[in-house]
Amino acid sequence: MIRISQLRLPCGYAEGALENKIRKTLRMDGRALRYTIVRHSVDARKKPQLFDTYTVDVDAGLGAKEESALLRRLKNKNVSLAQGAEYRFPESGTEPMPHRPVVIGAGPAGLFCALFLAEHGYQPLLIERGRKMEDRTADVERFWETGRLDPASNVQFGEGGAGTFSDGKLNTQVNDRTGRSGQVLRIFVDAGAPESILYEGMPHIGTDRLREVIPRIRRRIEEAGGQVRFETVCKGFTFADPDPAETDPVAPRRLTGLTLRPAYPQQGSSSQTDEWTDEWIPAEAVVFAVGHSARDTIEELYREKIPLEQKQFAVGFRVAHPQALIDESQYGVSDPEELRRMRLTASPYKLTARASSGHGVYSFCMCPGGYIVNASSEQEHLCVNGMSDEGRDSGWANSAIVITVGEAEFGSDHVLAGMAFQRKLEKRAWEMGKGAVPIQQYQDFRSSFFADDLKKDSNDLKTEESFANNAVKGSCRKAPLHRLLPPELTKDFIEGMDQFGRRIKGFDGRDAIVAGIESRTSSPVRIPRGDTLESTGAAGLYPCGEGAGYAGGIMSAAMDGIRIAEAIARRYAPYTAE
Repeated sequence: MIRISQLRLPCGYAEGALENKIRKTLRMDGRALRYTIVRHSVDARKKPQLFDTYTVDVDAGLGAKEESALLRRLKNKNVSLAQGAEYRFPESGTEPMPHRPVVIGAGPAGLFCALFLAEHGYQPLLIERGRKMEDRTADVERFWETGRLDPASNVQFGEGGAGTFSDGKLNTQVNDRTGRSGQVLRIFVDAGAPESILYEGMPHIGTDRLREVIPRIRRRIEEAGGQVRFETVCKGFTFADPDPAETDPVAPRRLTGLTLRPAYPQQGSSSQTDEWTDEWIPAEAVVFAVGHSARDTIEELYREKIPLEQKQFAVGFRVAHPQALIDESQYGVSDPEELRRMRLTASPYKLTARASSGHGVYSFCMCPGGYIVNASSEQEHLCVNGMSDEGRDSGWANSAIVITVGEAEFGSDHVLAGMAFQRKLEKRAWEMGKGAVPIQQYQDFRSSFFADDLKKDSNDLKTEESFANNAVKGSCRKAPLHRLLPPELTKDFIEGMDQFGRRIKGFDGRDAIVAGIESRTSSPVRIPRGDTLESTGAAGLYPCGEGAGYAGGIMSAAMDGIRIAEAIARRYAPYTAE
């Protein structure tokens, strides 16, 4: 197979132009050939002249010697032999597995871990506190319409995890040489995602398509011998003391099982605090893939004295702009008809800055043509996230603009201080918005903050009605967001916005709207794991994914889930009920 990189064509090129470009590059006018797009991106360095840039693999029916000879004749640095990482699941271990493995959490990490375990004979049990996709979607839509939150089924909890109600971005910063990333993308495509995610430089699925894709992955798990139980919460763990014959003086306790409880009271109960029936199940291998918002389960680990580490994360605000403003800056084109002619979708951006305090300020989870969503999961606490449908056609762009925070901002070295810091900000945001998403025009945010410094008050909280109607999922309310964060972090945010306004005209202008609070960028803790990927304080407990501090998005979480499945398989033989 021959690989050609840096194939450039003007955006909106005619049908057949790419194949003609390939033939011209290989000097093969009449020979039959097939090609596969490996990567595609848009080159906007000379905007408004825009180019599609491709890497393709070409099968021209040549043998290995003929391909090598062709490369020597062409002497083109952009033409080479195609090489790719072929994924291989490891050979199974030999240690008997008395009980099937349990995976806690049906987000990307848990789903992909359970899928790979199921398809290699381990018959996992996957438990999820939230509800299956169909019911969860109805719960979320009802919350956005009425404000009535279901703490077990919402934007954070339920089948697919928090990533389901997001932009569905599938890019990752992980340098993957194992082939796991390719496996994740192919599984998504097999479940109904567009094939373009296999080659787009910034692939995404979109929340509307994800809601169809995720249940198909669940059914694939079940068809392979796995079991999925929704509305089921892990309430605790049981452990055995280390084996007296163990020579390691610091050998950890070994997990023996876990206690499960229904997420909702038994039918007929009138109480939300009792009438539950706990269930204990034995397990020697438990994958802890709960996501970054299962605070009660993290607190249970703390009570059980499982080693945890405080971890930095980022907080800030969602900032929204008309998508046309971003398209004009990034493409040099904002006319919708012209963008369609060039087959261009809503433009993304990525921005970084450094405040005078030394803090980094950066854009996170940018959602072209998307929505700001009320992503709350605790009563009387509020946080926001960004979401896009596959078409990215809301007319609004939004991104989190955030600042990294740690022990200095938390005010404590306690391992759960970051979680307490999140809750404090989310409580304040809920109070500011009176249960709705608090919003403020950025220019008013900025002027009011400095007016407050001068002991003057500003009540000019103007905003566009069209923003509330078209760019927010959930009700929103004008509020003085300039008082939400600690003042030093607000100054960092404003300095970052000032710098971004010099790069994207209008970014800090009157059309910019601020919403808050963005507080769930990543987990506030990490659960240390050793060489076998088990917890350093509990043999048999496998911390996994974003909630355990080892991922930051759909792709990296799914890849970590596969990695944990591999670790279990290397040790244990496949599970058999007998």
